[in-house]
Amino acid sequence: MTDLIVRKMRFAFASYPVPFLWNEANPAFSGMANAVSFLAIGFEKMIGRMITEAMPLIKDPAIAEEADAFVRQEGQHSMAHRQHAKGLIKSYPQLQHTYDKVIAAFDDLTANTPLKYRLAYTADLEATFTPVFKLMLDHDDTLFAAGDDRVASLFLWHFVEEVEHRSSALLIYDEVVDDPWYRMRVAPSIFKHVWAVIQMACDDFNSYIPVEDRKVDAISTFGMQRRKKAVLQKLPFLKVSDDGPFGNAFGHLPIRDQLAAVVGVVRSQIPGHDPAHEKLPALAQVWFDRYDAGYDVTRWYTADADDKVEWKQAADV
Repeated sequence: MTDLIVRKMRFAFASYPVPFLWNEANPAFSGMANAVSFLAIGFEKMIGRMITEAMPLIKDPAIAEEADAFVRQEGQHSMAHRQHAKGLIKSYPQLQHTYDKVIAAFDDLTANTPLKYRLAYTADLEATFTPVFKLMLDHDDTLFAAGDDRVASLFLWHFVEEVEHRSSALLIYDEVVDDPWYRMRVAPSIFKHVWAVIQMACDDFNSYIPVEDRKVDAISTFGMQRRKKAVLQKLPFLKVSDDGPFGNAFGHLPIRDQLAAVVGVVRSQIPGHDPAHEKLPALAQVWFDRYDAGYDVTRWYTADADDKVEWKQAADV
């Protein structure tokens, strides 16, 4: 029996405007997370179709059960990110073009690549999530806590569930394809596609979001591109656009932690790697425990503050 739990979350994105700069203390991280939200919608739509196609090929009942829970978790993530994107589009209607282009990029994969490639795509990308999300969750005090609690809580929930099902995509790939070397061979094209989609979203942010609303050049998500653009901007004859100052979402984090995430990503692509043995972020278990206890995880930071007020009022009585 699978250990995965399908949790249905609803965030208050329709209650009041969703800011693009949802963490004012870290504009670069705000933009990057917004791009990931768009990516997640297209990626998880692809996963839903992929698992439907793969199910008849899964012979092990335990893997079939895992696949069913995995795709239902991903479906919930997609639904929540759609609400986040819908809130952004309401404020910036041209972002509908971004939404449509991201969906089209993954619909193209569904239509024009074999099932084994999409299974490898999912297994490769999902394998990177635990080390990358550990870096973020270990530093939630600066990356999430200072921001809009709806957006922060959405990403916390999504990331801890990615940690929870960290082995699922690889289990499904191994059951259907069972070729670790193919997964490694196609990894470069997979990550090229991922980064192309995120860069497309960031380019659109520069085009559609006023600089006073995003504060930094949205290309700040990409360290190499950021540095290249900064150099080219010094050559006036090239007329490279000035889309705002550059930021660094993770520049304030310890180098040791950043290197650990990079090493984890590289290790995740090596044949024989088992995500089950990854070192996990401590916040993930705290999140699961609070969820089980009935805590309002859709307001991860503000619900705690409300509880403290209630406890103080009760104590005063």
